[in-house]
Amino acid sequence: HTGIADRVFGLLGPAAAPTRAIHDRVSESAYSGARALTGALVRGGAFAYGLTRPHEAPALETHPRARLGLGALNGAFGDMLERTGNPLAMPMTIRHAGRPLDFDRDAIAGVITQPRSRLAIFLHGLCETEDAWRFGAARHQPYGDRLEAELGYTSLSVRYNSGRHISHNGRRLAECLNELTAAWPVPVTEIAFVGHSMGGLVARGACHYGAGHDWVPKVRDVVMLGTPHRGAPLELVANAATHAISLLPETRPFAGPLRARSAGVKDLGYGYVVDEDWDGHDPDAFWTDTGTDIPFLDSADHYFVSATLTREPEAPLGRMFGDLLVLRKSAWAHEKHGERLRFGIDRYRHLGGATHFDLLNHPAVYELIEGWLTGGRPALPAPA
Repeated sequence: HTGIADRVFGLLGPAAAPTRAIHDRVSESAYSGARALTGALVRGGAFAYGLTRPHEAPALETHPRARLGLGALNGAFGDMLERTGNPLAMPMTIRHAGRPLDFDRDAIAGVITQPRSRLAIFLHGLCETEDAWRFGAARHQPYGDRLEAELGYTSLSVRYNSGRHISHNGRRLAECLNELTAAWPVPVTEIAFVGHSMGGLVARGACHYGAGHDWVPKVRDVVMLGTPHRGAPLELVANAATHAISLLPETRPFAGPLRARSAGVKDLGYGYVVDEDWDGHDPDAFWTDTGTDIPFLDSADHYFVSATLTREPEAPLGRMFGDLLVLRKSAWAHEKHGERLRFGIDRYRHLGGATHFDLLNHPAVYELIEGWLTGGRPALPAPA
């Protein structure tokens, strides 16, 4: 309203100043009244609904749909939730079979009856929780369950607030793994990370910030499924849209909600992993890549899986849209200039005819993970 009024009164010139003063007072009063009324209705409705609920309502995380909502809320606004001390902000936890672990030897032994020396740690992506790894569990057994039964790993999953900066989550994960491995009931000999989307970047950040600690040299394998090392095009589109609608006063107010997207979302635009990538830079600057491109952990083998909706990744639609969220060159962590591979070709695989979220639980992807963790070089089987 203000943007449109500014343009109209600007065209009318100084003669319209008295009318403008009256207009501004009336419009401000009207909007203030509407703001107060809608706020009162929301608060009153919430209070009335609360009176109908049991006094001892179950925790939100006891219901799968509630956890799904919390994951989405944290992905979109998690940095703000944490900054304001909102109880809906999810703290980072390491979990087994859905139960959070206390970093105490006896407490861990009480949850995990047969802890093993090999750990497979699963990291979900943006707007997800650890439940994402059970996507399609009615059809396919989740990766973690199979690694425990077939390869002798203890499967652990990390729940984290994906709206925080990726570097903050990486640093916190490094701290958690320091405590976890120190309290683990048996000596840890080997760690494998499996990260989906943002989770792969968090794993890289943890290895970077954990340098010098005992657990880092034990990381043998890092499998990254649709991880946007070179950034996510959808976030760059949001960045461009924010700038475009900021150019005119009539559309500028709509840029505010877009700018409110979380730090984690903005980090994904360029694949930021460490503080130096974003610290001191405007996160809403138009298409400004300030990434440092930190090295991959020397002591670990890294593996990359991409997906495209088309069967052939080199097809025009495959190259243009990938799996709709991450392009192959980003998922394969190509060098910034060109498409040079960082590692041997046996470390890279592509799943055609699949979405970004199919990578969370797909028999063809599990065959890859199993082959890599056992030292093989699996060929990609036909999608089921």
